[in-house]
Amino acid sequence: MIETKMFDLTGKTALITGGATGIGRAIAAGMMEHGARVLIGSRRNEQIQRTVEELNDQIGIECAMGTQLDVTSEQSVENAVSLVIEKFGRLDILINAAGIQLRKPLIELTPDEFNYMFDVHVTGSLRCAQVAAKAFIAQRSGCIINLASLTAFADNIEVGAYAAAKCAVVGLTRSCANEWAKHGIRTNAIAPGVVVTDLNRKNIVNNDRGRRILERTPAARFGKPEEIAGAAIYLASDVAAFVNGETMVVDGGFLACGFGDSFASWK
Repeated sequence: MIETKMFDLTGKTALITGGATGIGRAIAAGMMEHGARVLIGSRRNEQIQRTVEELNDQIGIECAMGTQLDVTSEQSVENAVSLVIEKFGRLDILINAAGIQLRKPLIELTPDEFNYMFDVHVTGSLRCAQVAAKAFIAQRSGCIINLASLTAFADNIEVGAYAAAKCAVVGLTRSCANEWAKHGIRTNAIAPGVVVTDLNRKNIVNNDRGRRILERTPAARFGKPEEIAGAAIYLASDVAAFVNGETMVVDGGFLACGFGDSFASWK
């Protein structure tokens, strides 16, 4: 077996918003497996503690901590960044994975619902990035990874607020990358395809909506959270030192399929 340290995160510390469940949890686990220490932030304290205990047991060493974190609150974000620096001595990686979903026809969507979606996904990512960037600028290094979505590139009906917010995340990613590169900060995004989590399971598993997605996915299956974690590990590692301002799509070939004949008829 060939051993490599290309994706080694030993000595690095990550703050992961939305890290107690779903894709955020998978990213936390993956980064711990590659040597990083992580602070898991989420709004639900009980879920945080459960996840921290499970991940520490899984890895076999105490390299995860948890804290209550609401990305819509600047004070909450500042407290989380202060805590990770206090406990681990530094912050190297910020993963903006906190998110919510809302399926609702556009004609029924209220301005408050639309604005709250932006507050969590876009302004929340900005809040976290701004606070983390202050630490990154001081140490002349840092990595920010935002969670975008396939809906930033291809629409999915009745998720207009979510899609609009994720389009904005892609734009925010480019702006952060452009402005902060001079400080040694890299900012990239990951746009997951359809990945089954507790948040979306009822909307896509064993129904016509899910069937239609699978028909246009050459991989002929939904994604797994750990497959998104792999992209995050790559972007956070030194091997991606020249990658900045990019949005990496991880979708099983959905966008490549488009309206061609390469649909998954074999599913």
